[in-house]
Amino acid sequence: MRDGLTKPSGFRFLGLDLDTVIKYFFGGNALVAIVVLALITVFLFKEGFGFVAQNRRNLQVYRQAGLEYVDIMRARIDAHTELSRKLSATRLGLFKDLQKQGKSIGEISTSLAPLDEFSAGFSNQSDELRGLVSDYGDIAAGIKQQASEIQDRLEEKEMLRASGRTTEAEKVVVPLDDFANARKVILDTAPQYAEICRTMRTGMLALVDSRQPGYEMLPLDFRNEFRRDTLEFLHFVDQGQSALATWNPDKPVGYLDGLISFLRHPQWLTASFWQDWYGVIPLFVGSLFVSFVALLFAVPLGVSAAIYVNQIAGHKEASFVKPAIEFIAAFPSVVLGFFGVAILGETLRALSGWEFLSWISFFPVAERLNATTAGILLGFMAVPTIFSLAEDAINNVPVHFREASFALGASNLQTLLKITIPAALSGIIAAVLLGFGRVIGETMVVLLCAGNRIKIPDFTQGLGAFFQPVHTMTGIIAQEMGEVPSGSIHYRALFMVAILLFLLALGINLLAQKVVRRFRISIG
Repeated sequence: MRDGLTKPSGFRFLGLDLDTVIKYFFGGNALVAIVVLALITVFLFKEGFGFVAQNRRNLQVYRQAGLEYVDIMRARIDAHTELSRKLSATRLGLFKDLQKQGKSIGEISTSLAPLDEFSAGFSNQSDELRGLVSDYGDIAAGIKQQASEIQDRLEEKEMLRASGRTTEAEKVVVPLDDFANARKVILDTAPQYAEICRTMRTGMLALVDSRQPGYEMLPLDFRNEFRRDTLEFLHFVDQGQSALATWNPDKPVGYLDGLISFLRHPQWLTASFWQDWYGVIPLFVGSLFVSFVALLFAVPLGVSAAIYVNQIAGHKEASFVKPAIEFIAAFPSVVLGFFGVAILGETLRALSGWEFLSWISFFPVAERLNATTAGILLGFMAVPTIFSLAEDAINNVPVHFREASFALGASNLQTLLKITIPAALSGIIAAVLLGFGRVIGETMVVLLCAGNRIKIPDFTQGLGAFFQPVHTMTGIIAQEMGEVPSGSIHYRALFMVAILLFLLALGINLLAQKVVRRFRISIG
């Protein structure tokens, strides 16, 4: 007899007793899970880290070909385009005001003709610079193609030598590097650019300092702001001359630059004849925007429902409400995404067009698929997670805490606010953090409802930025992974996004554990 209570089992397998077999069986399953997780992690980092070297080469070709030089001038064109767009937006506002006054389209066009003439004159100021960038951009693109071909041939020779096929490696023909002579044509544009800058300065200052009827039609506040923006733009144009003068095509691109470009570049641009950019910033911001809206929607609902079910509702109410909320988790995400595309997005856009909401500057909403549409649906999906975990946390508060509060004469509400919720706070915060991890890792809803525009939202719109289309880290992986060649820089860039998601999820879980430990110690 074992401990005088039980008899040892007669079962034996491969010389092992039953307890040992059970131990190895469950331990083996746990080991398999750990090994699979380790293999996935190793594969993820192995594929992703190859991106840094490839992106370094990408940036090196960009510099050697002179694309970086031309882009210095192109940035000035983009800045001028923004000014022209701001002028057009103000013109649209004046158009709507005249419409509200009951004027016809013809009358409005006649009234705004002087403003249209001024706008056209302002927009035409960059025509010479556009022509310069277009002409020499073609030359730079040709150099890039040559540089890429040289890099491909050099890599091919290295791969053949590494595999021991030296004879075949010697047969690979590498085109001559003639970048310096080819770039000289582009570098010679500096005096022409300086002359164009002087012409632009003269023309634009004459426009914003004039008393033209079209310019006088603009609101006074806008005129002052527009003149200030124009002066800032002209200073930016002058800075371009210094940047062109100090540009060095032979400046080396380090491996760290390949990683920094991924973390800091504001564009994710692929399949571009000019230059591919793999910057995670717009995707990261899009994910945060959608997650913020989701938590703004899910946290009050989930936590409030947990408090109500556990502390306020009767037995019959709780037995109905709790399963109903948990049933939300049964909805397939693709069904919720379809609901967002077909109904929610259009409904929100229609509501934003109501007359009594016209005082909101960013209403009516232009796009039905945006961060708010996706965020509301993700919040709906996160409610069961937050509700269940928060309700468990509240339910685990020792009963004697409440009994001691009642014994001191506290009411139900005082006990709830002063005792129960503070005691369960660690679990509630953990529920919120895990809800955040749930929504930031969701794919299908954001892919269908977020609008999939790879662009950092316009923060000058204030809260209106949350009603702009965005793309997310999970969405870009789902959308592009199936179409990229294995081993390409685009392929590895998507793995880098996956690594960032992995680290983000890991950080959320570590933070949740730290919060739980901290509040557990403080309560104890």
